[in-house]
Amino acid sequence: MLSAADIAALEPSLADPIEYRKSGLSLNHVIGCPLNCGYCVRHVFDNFAMKLPRRLMTDADAVALLTSHRYFRPHTTPIQLFNRATDPMLPVVKPHTFAVLGMLDALGLTNHVLVITRWRVTAEDCAVLNSFGNITLTVLVTHSGIDHPGIEPVDSSIAATSLTTLFAHAERYRTVLYWRPIVPGLNDIDAHLQRARELSRHAHATVFTGLFYRQQIADYYRELGLPEPYEDTARRKIMPETLEHRILTAFGQDTDHRAAGGALFRKTSCAVAYAHRVADYNGHYGIRELCDICPAAQQQRCANAWRAPDRDLVVTQARDYGAVGEVELTDRAIMVAGLDEPPRYAIQHRFGFQVHDRDKPHHYKRHGRADLGWPTV
Repeated sequence: MLSAADIAALEPSLADPIEYRKSGLSLNHVIGCPLNCGYCVRHVFDNFAMKLPRRLMTDADAVALLTSHRYFRPHTTPIQLFNRATDPMLPVVKPHTFAVLGMLDALGLTNHVLVITRWRVTAEDCAVLNSFGNITLTVLVTHSGIDHPGIEPVDSSIAATSLTTLFAHAERYRTVLYWRPIVPGLNDIDAHLQRARELSRHAHATVFTGLFYRQQIADYYRELGLPEPYEDTARRKIMPETLEHRILTAFGQDTDHRAAGGALFRKTSCAVAYAHRVADYNGHYGIRELCDICPAAQQQRCANAWRAPDRDLVVTQARDYGAVGEVELTDRAIMVAGLDEPPRYAIQHRFGFQVHDRDKPHHYKRHGRADLGWPTV
């Protein structure tokens, strides 16, 4: 466990084990990872050099902190484990992953819990994952297919094996192929698309996404002389329009039966919801063009659950969190100003309805992604 002095020396946001991200309230009380993925978000938190996973606190203290957090709502708030600063299935981290899952389950919570890994998962691990009877558990397996050793030093066959093992043994949990990051010139030739399509048949759902290319990651690429995928960095993930079209075509999304590959989604929560046969907890159904690739049965689930929230309740919640100016309720999203991502996500998950920052608009068909690779509006 890290000492108080070590924790004090960390980048402040890394020292705080809880961060609200779009797919859930993220618990990260173990930090440090030896896998060296060049595009890792750990660059942004200035701990990419920390290779040995270490704890900030005990598992019990971490669970107590999570469940008492101001944004946590039992049975509603989605949770993510160790998705910011380590891999939850590394040998030294896995006991903490299982301990936290067990504690959440013992509390009788039915919240979605997402575990994202690119490392080895065994049949014995699957037995543990199947033992949790209350939490709504999803294991997402990150697979890129990138074979450049400076960018992706971990052989993608490890993730592929874990995916097939998880899918074969799934009973109470569900498994999702997390196909990411897809980057032009690195892993977007037809052979890569074909491999992802094959792997999708060993998952309850597949979600695809682009590169999170922040300045810290660009600096790392330049320092090591790695091929830079884009001329500019972006706040949001980059998925060029032409690349998305090729992916959808490869997966047979231009046919009604989708015979070419498994169910494919643009958003993580959409894939998780489909895997568990429930409506999307992020309320993406309001952004209707997102749904054009979703199976009809899933569209119906989301349509049945999706409804505009009470405006007075929304305004009260937004004001409590510090929103300024008008709080607007449209047929697509709640529009606010003055709120960072965590309170926006808290509102979004409470009401199952999209919440957008008025100053950072979501453009039509870009699905909340970066503008790079799309026509100028």
